[in-house]
Amino acid sequence: MSLPERIAAIDLGSNSFHMVIAKLVDGDPVIIDKHREMVRLAEGLDEAGKLSEDSRERALVCLERFGQGVRDLPTGAVRIVGTNTLRIAANSLEFRVAAEQALGHSIDVVSGREEARLIYLGVAHSLADDSQQRLVIDIGGGSTELILGKQFEAQRVASLFMGCVSYSKHYFPHGEIKEKGFRKAVLAAQRVLEPYAASFREQGWEEAVGASGTMRAAESTIQGLGKTRVTRKNLELLIEAILDRGHSDRLDLLGLRVERRRSFAGGIAILWALFDSLEIDRLSISTGALREGLLYDLLGRVGHEDVRERTIDLFQKRFSVDIEQALRVEDLALELFDRAETDLLMRDPEAIRFLSWAARLHELGLAVHVRHFHHHGAYLVENSDLPGFAQDGQDLLAFLLLAMRRRFPDDALERLPARFREDAILLAMLLRLALLFHRNRSPQTVPHMPIQWKNDRLVLQIPGAWLKEHPLTELDLEEEGTLLARSPFARKLEIQTIDEAAP
Repeated sequence: MSLPERIAAIDLGSNSFHMVIAKLVDGDPVIIDKHREMVRLAEGLDEAGKLSEDSRERALVCLERFGQGVRDLPTGAVRIVGTNTLRIAANSLEFRVAAEQALGHSIDVVSGREEARLIYLGVAHSLADDSQQRLVIDIGGGSTELILGKQFEAQRVASLFMGCVSYSKHYFPHGEIKEKGFRKAVLAAQRVLEPYAASFREQGWEEAVGASGTMRAAESTIQGLGKTRVTRKNLELLIEAILDRGHSDRLDLLGLRVERRRSFAGGIAILWALFDSLEIDRLSISTGALREGLLYDLLGRVGHEDVRERTIDLFQKRFSVDIEQALRVEDLALELFDRAETDLLMRDPEAIRFLSWAARLHELGLAVHVRHFHHHGAYLVENSDLPGFAQDGQDLLAFLLLAMRRRFPDDALERLPARFREDAILLAMLLRLALLFHRNRSPQTVPHMPIQWKNDRLVLQIPGAWLKEHPLTELDLEEEGTLLARSPFARKLEIQTIDEAAP
């Protein structure tokens, strides 16, 4: 894909939604427009874990406005991610369908660790490119991310289930800010931090950096108190000022936006717990955050520096995948994809990349056990940290590994988002064929085979003479046709023999 003239990133956070649009100047993004709205999505979670109708409406009205800015941009030039609230909401998928219609682009819900990686990328690009070890902290509406890294590489990440909206809602009900509630909020945050604090301190850092809204609000309110930096002493002064007000409606602190008052006390309680548990003395505030990280990650994807490629390579090495066999299967799968003009049927323009990645990882599960190795491989992909992959993409990749042999997993297919299912069926069938023809793991020549998608079936033509010389493959093809015919979702496989000799 060639570099587009403009790219955009949208961060659907638990507290605020952010959109940035950038033009590319000498390959670097220069932001030309940005928009932020305080949606407070996390506040709308009810006792059943569902987004309320009011919160959904607020969010969709905002996204209709965002859609005006990005709807006309080409697919691949826009990256939209959902974070903690969309990770945990029971009706997240239902909301995302409506949100994607408003935006005109698909939404990726990312894991906490992937969110942390993207935050670090945005922060790193906003700071001097030096070799210092950095601790980056981002207090979001529903989660807090901690990242240790150097230059542009996050080396260690932790995503913690505590955020300014959720803590404000729980410890400061109805906006009442009492010292007892503040102490409880700090103690709760310290309890969450306890399994991580010692090891983070031991690894150490030269600079601690804060990112996103809570951190910037802390800095601006401290400056409003006549101080300059976010230090332990100045944070104590800010806490005193918050407790003196006693209620979120009375947080008329210089530098604090009105719309942030309701979630401010919870965020500052978490920040104080971080200072205490990690023994932080001072914090610099970054101008870059998740949305800037999304821009740079998007540039990597279109500029052939996709972190997902590196993730696949690392997984191959980590689990001692047979590279030669993986390449044989990948080459044939992609050849069948092209020859059948499968791209004309794909909803997702990135689908072919998932076929390639699945082929390269198809023997991943052998590191666990040869029996049911496709199940083991799918489990590893589904439950591992895969930098660069959104959860939906990770689920699609896991499905392809599960579906590559034996019974077609109809139940697993139904768990995929609806927009992936038809693509997943087509990709799985091509991967199954590529594996079948390379079952003997030798560099044997596969015959030229015309292939075509026809309505509800995949028609494959094979030279009859070649099939007679490969009776095991002929039997495998017969069994494959039977297995696919049992699935109500997979397309049928029709094998036709042709007279011409294989080239």
